[in-house]
Amino acid sequence: MTDNVPYRLSAVGIGGYRSLRQIQFPVDQLSVFVGANGVGKTNLYRALLLVQAAAAGRLALELAGEGGMASAMSAAKRPPKGQPLISFRTDFETEGGTTYSYEVAAGFASYTAGGVRQRIGAAFLDEPQIKAETLSIDVGRRKIKLLDRQGPSASMRNMDGIREVMDDRLLPSETALGSFEDPSRFPDLYWLRRTLLDWRFYHNFRTDQASPLRQSCLAVTSPTLASDGANLAAVFATLVHIREDTAALDQAIDDAFPGAQLVVPEPDRTASFGLVFPEYPQRVFDVGELSDGTLRYLALAGALLSYRLPSFVALNEPETSLHPSLLEPLARLIIDASKRSQIWLVTHSEQLAEAIASQSDAKPRTVIKRNGETWIEGLKITGMFEDEDAEA
Repeated sequence: MTDNVPYRLSAVGIGGYRSLRQIQFPVDQLSVFVGANGVGKTNLYRALLLVQAAAAGRLALELAGEGGMASAMSAAKRPPKGQPLISFRTDFETEGGTTYSYEVAAGFASYTAGGVRQRIGAAFLDEPQIKAETLSIDVGRRKIKLLDRQGPSASMRNMDGIREVMDDRLLPSETALGSFEDPSRFPDLYWLRRTLLDWRFYHNFRTDQASPLRQSCLAVTSPTLASDGANLAAVFATLVHIREDTAALDQAIDDAFPGAQLVVPEPDRTASFGLVFPEYPQRVFDVGELSDGTLRYLALAGALLSYRLPSFVALNEPETSLHPSLLEPLARLIIDASKRSQIWLVTHSEQLAEAIASQSDAKPRTVIKRNGETWIEGLKITGMFEDEDAEA
């Protein structure tokens, strides 16, 4: 059981995004992707972040921030007819066994005809444009569309099964999922959106002196670590002084730094923390004095031991700047967190992947480049892994 599982991610499909020409594969409770630099691991991570951006209504903005459609579009062969698209599909399952599928596609807001660029709809010439969006529910042998958006028009099925057309036409930069919130009439859409917005992505915590991890933190009860780690001290204070249960946190500290103790004073206006090392039992090293690797490990501990874990946590190369001796403790942190939340790990550390595999049922998947495209070893064109097909 995880802390909160409205919808559990069960499969992912990505098309036309950077080095991911067309790929689909199942997702486990603990998914580990390992590979060399440059094979496209981060694109797998970014693809899910863009799905969350669609739920927040920021997909076009995020794609524009990546350099626009020309940059984000796959370098693979373009279709001979029609406009090229980037597409993301995520499948979900509920505890009751119901299956949902959300898909969103984006493309260019202009095309060239006779050497002249032509605008498509009410969009700037170079901005990404949302082309299509669907949410379907699997009801046996057929699928029913709960959300169907083509261009600026969208319709939704309410809780009585009646199709309603959205009154306002959507702008090309807007997603339908991110444009409304009505849990009473459209509960499925509401819970899917809420699930996606609850996801957390942790990538390369900054540890320089100006980083959020090293700045003062307001003392506000914080059940979940922010993506940049800015509320780390408040997360620790919440575990120590609100939850009053630090067994897992103390174990994680001792596992990584034998004999060390995390010190979290009772907060006043701000929260703080430090470490006492066995070599200096009377000395508290505050956050400004901790090494980059030590602070990054503490941030990962805060992310994975938070009072309330999100339903989905994505980690991108968390081993960066960590001493090799910290990889085994990090592996145990990740495995324990997967009992409370669905974990998606992208790493180039074979040592970390092997440590996880040796202590859990997780099967690390090797990410490779195949004919210039990102692929996963053992993945069949049907979207299943060979070992899982054999077991079935």
